[in-house]
Amino acid sequence: MSDDADGIDDANGIDYAGRAKEILGFSRWWQVAAAAAMMAAVSPYQYVWSSIERPLAESLDIALPALGAVFSFYVVFQSLSQFPAGWWRDRRGPGALMFLAALLAGGGYVGLAYANSLWQLYVLYSLGAVGVGIVYTVAVNTAVKWFPDRTGLTTGIGTMAFAGGSALVVPYVRANATQAGYADVLRNVGLVILVVLLVGAFLLRDPPDNWLGLDDDDDERDGLADSLRGKAYTTKEMLKTWQFWLLYAMFIAVAGADLIVIANVVRFAEHFGFAAIVATAAATLLPIAAGGSRMVLGEVSDRFSRERVMLVSFLLAGLFRLGLVGAGTASAEIVFVVFVMAAMFFSSPLYVFFPAILADYYGAQHSSSNYAVLYTAKVGGGVFAGTVTGFMVATLGWNTTFTIGGLLAIGAGIAVLILRPPAGSGLDGAEPA
Repeated sequence: MSDDADGIDDANGIDYAGRAKEILGFSRWWQVAAAAAMMAAVSPYQYVWSSIERPLAESLDIALPALGAVFSFYVVFQSLSQFPAGWWRDRRGPGALMFLAALLAGGGYVGLAYANSLWQLYVLYSLGAVGVGIVYTVAVNTAVKWFPDRTGLTTGIGTMAFAGGSALVVPYVRANATQAGYADVLRNVGLVILVVLLVGAFLLRDPPDNWLGLDDDDDERDGLADSLRGKAYTTKEMLKTWQFWLLYAMFIAVAGADLIVIANVVRFAEHFGFAAIVATAAATLLPIAAGGSRMVLGEVSDRFSRERVMLVSFLLAGLFRLGLVGAGTASAEIVFVVFVMAAMFFSSPLYVFFPAILADYYGAQHSSSNYAVLYTAKVGGGVFAGTVTGFMVATLGWNTTFTIGGLLAIGAGIAVLILRPPAGSGLDGAEPA
């Protein structure tokens, strides 16, 4: 696998690719490839849930609303596990963490095949979610640490794999997700997760401190390099800036809009009386659209104003969700599937935009722990997509619930208009603190 054509940041002449190759002995892109493979391996926890939910409910004789809490537990534990994992990784590296993640994520899915009660589903999916959280924070920040010059693109590749990887699994699961066959499906998927993560644990490395040779008194500050050599915010310092809390609220809103589609797309299609093939097509194409958009819009956000790209993306994510309700009401099956893809195309890059802009604003030195704190906002989105959505559907109906999801994304897009770098970061025109 070849590295960048030049790997040099034009603003300050740093040969990122060359320095990385000296340290690793091979192209830094292999680090991204390993991280992406691990992200793809754990993606069924989030993107295959809507396909295994019904056979689990039928097999264990559990009402579907009760299973909605399983997804909420997943989001809570996947999100909250990232801060301790990120803190450890920033200080000790990714190796031991990835072994633990392999046991939790792989074992969790295998265990589902043998679960015979609701509480066991809660425990197993929650333990697996901790493994997913570890993989996620390690993989995303591997890109941030090795690619300060291509943060949007490389973060996009990893998060694309998290979404797109499950597209290979959904058809297999949908074809075999019956009371008789789902146990074998879960067991097989769990074993694949275990093997891929164990291999990844051997491959991932972190760059040494100050691997770019950036001195504190260097006056050449431009773009992302400002944060790297200017103000490297600790988590405590980051929490004192209003920009972080605005980003936190925006993350909750967009994650809620994103996850409500992911967790409920099959049942939403069934609500409109669409044929089973429509639900399958929507569930299969959803992660492909979500994954592809992360790489595409991640690269766009590297080349243009990241804030402007976020603004347009979130507004379109909300508008297509509103269109999704209209397509379902009009019984337009093809349009419904297209709008599912479009809605996800513009909301899913939130998992690229936010770690990238956090590195822009607060530096890469503490990126794992800093982004892990921001990522806890996904808890709010997950609770909305699971438990709250179940309540809203029962009281307000599917159409109103999905409309609210669309409005959340639009609100986040509008909030971008007041977003700007923190004072003293080096990106605001002032000398870094």
